[in-house]
Amino acid sequence: MDYSQYEEQEKKRIETAIRHLERGVNFVDIRTAYIDEDVVIGEGTLIGPCVTLERGTVIGKNCCIYQNSRIKACRIGDDVEVQSSVLIESQVGDGTKIGPFAYLRPGSVIGRECKIGDFVEVKNSSFGDGSKASHLTYIGDADVGKDVNIGCGVVFVNYDGTNKHRSTVGDGVFIGCNANLVSPVKVENGAYIAAGSTVTADVPEDALCVARARQRTIEGWAARRGLYRKSSSGK
Repeated sequence: MDYSQYEEQEKKRIETAIRHLERGVNFVDIRTAYIDEDVVIGEGTLIGPCVTLERGTVIGKNCCIYQNSRIKACRIGDDVEVQSSVLIESQVGDGTKIGPFAYLRPGSVIGRECKIGDFVEVKNSSFGDGSKASHLTYIGDADVGKDVNIGCGVVFVNYDGTNKHRSTVGDGVFIGCNANLVSPVKVENGAYIAAGSTVTADVPEDALCVARARQRTIEGWAARRGLYRKSSSGK
């Protein structure tokens, strides 16, 4: 591409952004917004610096798409916040908060008033209204109900080395930190999964699932093997 072609491309990009500005879209820095021509953005939405909105994207009213976000072929509802995240071929309901550093992969359908937090990845999954996954979680090939709480470090183990499998989580389920759901499993409404559990079988409604070994403490084990030395200060 020679310089004249670059100039023409930049001119079209700024003209596209200005058209959105005239329709009530707000920009932090209009010079750094990258918006494909067919993108639709609702009135009152804020576009941050270095945001890329790619072909097929529709964004509702009064959203905040903060800096360094990329959205491709997605449908975003009203009053949605996206912070420094990547969303591809997915849907997001009204009032939901995404990020920072979240990743919605193709086929993800996120409900209303949800939270997909930092370093959470969702792939080919549905996520019911009011459900939350706030930190460091992988949700792959799953159908998650309403008002579900998914703790930090939870993994939906959807691949057995040959095939992908799908899991179902009912409404009002609580999944504790660092739990693994080995698909395919079904966790029914209102069930609780204890932190650190590896779930390999279905969990009934209102049940508590604890799938981990009981802690055992052996006093003095490290010292007897010469693996532990007190410091010279005796602390």
